[in-house]
Amino acid sequence: MRKYRWGIAAALVLSAVVMSGCGKADGKQTQAVSESGAADNIGKDDRVVVVMGVSSEPEAGFDPAYGWGAGEHVHEPLIQSTLTVTDKDLNIGYDLATDLKVSSDGLTWNVKIRDDVFFTDGKKLTGKDVAFTYNTLRDTSSVNDFTMLDRAEAVDDTTVVFHMKHPYSIWPYTMAVTGIVPEHAYGPDYGEHPIGSGRYILKQWDRGQQVILEANPDYYGEAPKMKRVTVLFMEEDGALAAVQSGQADIAYTAASYSDLTVPGYGLLDCKTVDNRGFNLPAIPSGSVSEEGVPLGNDFTSEVKVRRAINIGIDREEMINNVLNGYGSPAYSVCDKMPWYEPSAKTEYDPEGAKALLDEAGWKLGSDGIRVKDGKRAELKFLYPAGDSVRQALAADTINQLKELGIDGQMEGASWDTAYDRAYSQPLIWGWGAHTPMELYNIYHTMEETGLAAYSPYANQKLDQYMDEALAESDLEKSYELWKKAQWDGETGITQSGDIPWIWLVNIDHLYWVRDGLKVADQKLHPHGHGWSIVNNVDQWSWEP
Repeated sequence: MRKYRWGIAAALVLSAVVMSGCGKADGKQTQAVSESGAADNIGKDDRVVVVMGVSSEPEAGFDPAYGWGAGEHVHEPLIQSTLTVTDKDLNIGYDLATDLKVSSDGLTWNVKIRDDVFFTDGKKLTGKDVAFTYNTLRDTSSVNDFTMLDRAEAVDDTTVVFHMKHPYSIWPYTMAVTGIVPEHAYGPDYGEHPIGSGRYILKQWDRGQQVILEANPDYYGEAPKMKRVTVLFMEEDGALAAVQSGQADIAYTAASYSDLTVPGYGLLDCKTVDNRGFNLPAIPSGSVSEEGVPLGNDFTSEVKVRRAINIGIDREEMINNVLNGYGSPAYSVCDKMPWYEPSAKTEYDPEGAKALLDEAGWKLGSDGIRVKDGKRAELKFLYPAGDSVRQALAADTINQLKELGIDGQMEGASWDTAYDRAYSQPLIWGWGAHTPMELYNIYHTMEETGLAAYSPYANQKLDQYMDEALAESDLEKSYELWKKAQWDGETGITQSGDIPWIWLVNIDHLYWVRDGLKVADQKLHPHGHGWSIVNNVDQWSWEP
């Protein structure tokens, strides 16, 4: 077990992970073979077969520069080591790092690293590899954001100094998902043939089918209990079929399948911050972006309308109706995080919502739809075409808003068009990460437009709090500033404030698990129903 020697208190209470079916089944596990096809000496109780969605396969391979471990779906890179880690309560701890200090101005991070770590090709991992990794990602990564980094400097074999362009208090969270690559063995084909120092080695990758990981025999930490991890990539129906036929030990599934009974398997319910919500443009229509994209919406530009919509949605009904009970209400993009502002939570109040709409001058018409100055209260909700859950959430939202006198339609759209149209229409989004930058990316004003990136909105006080949070040299103190950005008692983005986004639900991640497989306690999962489940696969075991 990796020791967490730098504990940062996190005001986070994780919901318990629930798994039904703890008895060992008939033991018919899929037995992967080595690349040569020969039998191996890994016992059946030392291996596990995991099924993930097809989108979980890393198109660019296992290279941190192209999103492995980070990007939209954050997870531990497994093949590579990281400087820091997060524990199940999202406290920051150490992996390669042994000590970490930040300067009072937040511009210099001094990191000491272990001197007993080797890459799987036998070469020692040093500060030069760490500096090379970060400088390479700064210059080449198309997925990760390293714009805050000026340069990484290897002072000696066990000391690395990060020189920042501007203070970035949450740098430890970036270090927790950035896999260290070897300078001597890094090249264009690294993603297909990665060399690392992590818990596992990439044994085999059959594109479009499977990935086979084997325990690193020279790993510096506690030896993985699971010696072989085979990951199959399948659509939902295929994942279910793999479970029903006994070919998988653990497989992702959707809430729509949760009522099924699969002999020999139980359902693992992982709590998440994988939230769904929609933007409400906070400025009137009539202007366009530099690219000519229409901005604003006359109906949602009124703050009382946005507040009415927020308290007029029954999230519990939505969880039961759309998610079959597997979810939790969402009130913020920061739900359950150490930097979550509790006042974001609201109670379902349809009568209060109607009163707010009345106060705003939107009166019920003869057809039950509200009207103001000759205009109808109506919204068209966009959702990514092909996403059945977001489609169902849009439909449920429309049905609930109809009770308030708001007419709604919905349309499936490609992301190519949805991004632009979201500047004037609500779009059902999915977010959720183990970092406050999620809040920043959604609500902070863009210099180019003077508006928040994903919905026309601007609040200079909010920007100030978030800038101060990033500039804070003490990570724990920064949490309070992130909370103030949400609501400081006078302004913010909660119900009492500007409420430019409505958050609906956090979607539980569900998995069929073979009886007898003991899955270690899970961190709160971020956005993405994929690699997060195997963050701690090295600690899984089979019960006798």
